Amino acid sequence: MDKSIDYLKSMDKRIQRLNDFFILYAERFNNAIKGETPDIEGTVKSFSGYFIAANPLGVTCGNNNEDFKTAISQGYAFYKSIGVTSMDIVSLETTILNVFHEMTKIRWKCGYTKKDNSKGSIEFENFYFTQTKENEHKIFAYITGDEQAVLKENGLI
Repeated sequence: MDKSIDYLKSMDKRIQRLNDFFILYAERFNNAIKGETPDIEGTVKSFSGYFIAANPLGVTCGNNNEDFKTAISQGYAFYKSIGVTSMDIVSLETTILNVFHEMTKIRWKCGYTKKDNSKGSIEFENFYFTQTKENEHKIFAYITGDEQAVLKENGLI
């Protein structure tokens, strides 16, 4: 009986650490679009050396290198330029897959201000697959919806 309780407590701690990881991931994004110096290195360290991105348009493989750093910086600038003002986590739901891997579904709320000063928000879900070794999390895959279509549909691009 005690082993079961210990196991559940260790799973709760693991999920809490992963939740903290994604909260920090969101904070980096929000700080960058609010004009603070972006923590590119922190974002880079959130990803494994290689990763997979999937959306309705296809599947791509990424390499965590200098080009990725540039893409992160350009991504922050893009979101800021189209009026994104916040990216907040509405909910986190983590599934422990095995000793080293997790899947986290995040419901995001993206706040924006259009060029005409009207405000709005978009909610969407992404799935992140992480590997955890020695209490360090790395995103090795993520699945998103058709972000460009949603941004266009809401008049941001």
